[in-house]
Amino acid sequence: MAAASHSRSTHEGAPAGAPDRLAATLALDEPVSRVRLVSPARAKALEKLGIRTVRDLVTHFPRRYVDLSAVRTVADARIGESCTIRGTVHEIKLKRLRPNLPLVELALVDGTGTLMVTCFRQPWLMDQVKAGDAVAVAGKVEFDYGFKRMTNPYLEKVGEGQAAAMIIPVHPATEKLSPAWMRRLAENALAAVRGLYDPLPLALREKYRLMSRGSALACIHFPQAMAEVAEARRRLAYEELLVLELFLMQEGARRSAGRKPVAHVTDGAHQAALAAALPFALTGEQEQARRDLMAVMGAPRTANHMILGDVGTGKTAVAAFALAAAADTGGQALLMAPTEVLATQHGRSLGPLLEAAGVTYEVLTGSTPAAERAAVLERVAAGTVDVLIGTHALLEDDVAPRSLTLVVIDEQQRFGVDQRARLLAKGEAPDAVYLTATPIPRTLALALFGSLTLSYLREKPHAGAARTTHVVTKQDRGRAYDAAREALSRGEQVYVVCPLIGKDTAERDAKAAADRDEEGAAAHPVVSIESEADLAGDDVAAATREAAMLQSSTFVDTEVALLHGGMAAAEKKQVMERFRAGEIGVLVATTVIEVGVDVPNATVMIIEDADRFGLSQLHQLRGRVGRGEKPAEVFLVSASKQEAALQRLAAMETTDDGFELASFDLSLRREGDILGNRQHGASGLKLVNVVRDGRIIEAAHGDAAALLEEDPALEAPEHRALAREVRLLAARSDVPSGG
Repeated sequence: MAAASHSRSTHEGAPAGAPDRLAATLALDEPVSRVRLVSPARAKALEKLGIRTVRDLVTHFPRRYVDLSAVRTVADARIGESCTIRGTVHEIKLKRLRPNLPLVELALVDGTGTLMVTCFRQPWLMDQVKAGDAVAVAGKVEFDYGFKRMTNPYLEKVGEGQAAAMIIPVHPATEKLSPAWMRRLAENALAAVRGLYDPLPLALREKYRLMSRGSALACIHFPQAMAEVAEARRRLAYEELLVLELFLMQEGARRSAGRKPVAHVTDGAHQAALAAALPFALTGEQEQARRDLMAVMGAPRTANHMILGDVGTGKTAVAAFALAAAADTGGQALLMAPTEVLATQHGRSLGPLLEAAGVTYEVLTGSTPAAERAAVLERVAAGTVDVLIGTHALLEDDVAPRSLTLVVIDEQQRFGVDQRARLLAKGEAPDAVYLTATPIPRTLALALFGSLTLSYLREKPHAGAARTTHVVTKQDRGRAYDAAREALSRGEQVYVVCPLIGKDTAERDAKAAADRDEEGAAAHPVVSIESEADLAGDDVAAATREAAMLQSSTFVDTEVALLHGGMAAAEKKQVMERFRAGEIGVLVATTVIEVGVDVPNATVMIIEDADRFGLSQLHQLRGRVGRGEKPAEVFLVSASKQEAALQRLAAMETTDDGFELASFDLSLRREGDILGNRQHGASGLKLVNVVRDGRIIEAAHGDAAALLEEDPALEAPEHRALAREVRLLAARSDVPSGG
């Protein structure tokens, strides 16, 4: 983290007569109605922006800034340039292209020419701006119909004596609260907390030369120069991260507080037998991950370890050594997978290896017959089963291992915090190992899972067949279906993923964009599918019609089957077994959930409306083809004309590295929209960009660990304000939990 200059005096050591610092600090968490000029009606409008407290308002940061000191004339403004132009409104008109699409058009003159300004869906401007008003507009200059133009620029009325050198913050606003009102309320909120305590210990502020919290809040909302914004953001981003890391680490420590952890045997006979039974040698990365895993499991404290591996990198093989270590220690292990198909697949792939290593195992799912289930649970309770593999069925109260020392959770992000905790509660203080194929860059993993130790797998043990990805338009989608028919003619199989079946596209897009302001919706691609939760509510009848249409018109010579989330477990299992056996040629899937199976003969995947998926979801989907020796093709079909959306999809054509794709997605979109975090409140990080702020994340993670090593409960006087921030974060419902 680079050094910073203090652009404003801090509120530390305020003289007599200054605002009461404790009262100012406590004011942060009072209702927003405490702020001057926040009437009940305005409080209601603020609530629609997620602003309920004074803290919410002072952390409702500007989305951009307009520097009215950098002004160009109409004549000097270049086409394609973003700039500010000041002038007088010559004429203003309200037009309606459609009943629900009003636009306001202004003719702005400045003595050197005329700028046409078009503002869509802002009819209220007719009440705020009149001919003869002096205004400033900031946006991109275009040329159309003989005039220089700006479309939906930032527009500000300029007073007669207004200073020329001025930076105007643009806060996310609503129709009921204009950006000008948001500025006024932000200023009043800052006044209400002026003089507040700084939660960062002085030693850390000096270490990185950080502004005080009060100065940073003032500078980020109302900067005198743009350099202040960068320093304020750096300070506040570091604070966000430090508080989050402390929360995650304390939560991780709390899981085993007062309990006796197990130091697993890491070089026992079962592990040696497993290594001898493996039909392949571990890659260098797998071997390193195995060593990492054994180091944390062999330590006399509870392990919380995550293995992050791209599709096909062999995470399960590494996890097998953890299962063997539990058996070597005389303990038992539970391995939970999110679906019955995946749990059964684990039994099929891991079972022979465990048997060869002398490790007993059973598989338990929701469809296990009652008599068989009772017998399995009896053996688990007696301790004669070393490893129990299963689904959510493992969470039932009657699943009671005699000596649980290890829990392995596959695709852990598909389980809630409470579900993971229930599984871990079946033992005294079992070690926890989490597996995920979601490609999470290290910086994001630290921000989301600060209490976990991490191992990464990027190298695939087997190169596999060549797999190519193509982005095609809706009009050109026949190319994808031609490739599918060719594959079928060779005896191969096809996936067709139809994510929007049964739910109106506009409805799903609206859901995805619900928390975005107008500019945010334009600046970020609309991605409405980040996890399986976004696929809930599909219309089974519509899905059935789609499969029937493909059967009758496109794939007339092969059987087309349908898979969707509303099917019974036994029915889904039967479809997947028939697809794996080659009896079904085309599998139409309306959800992501059940596609995670290994069918080497499937060589073509067509993903309709691909732009609605996050890149990580697309990457995991395409990992289902090309798993054998035959070359595979993936077709991403999109009707989008949005440049950013097409740019995202184009990245799928150029790289097969899931971590690289995730970093690219993060650079284009907000991290809160990725990896299902939209459902979890985006981890509460308002200012952090995990690509840009990697060094700050690493620093905050290290500093949090050092603070807790010295003062585990943050009880020292200099840590009390920081401890309060951590407690407040813990009380919120929208923060993630690492384990």
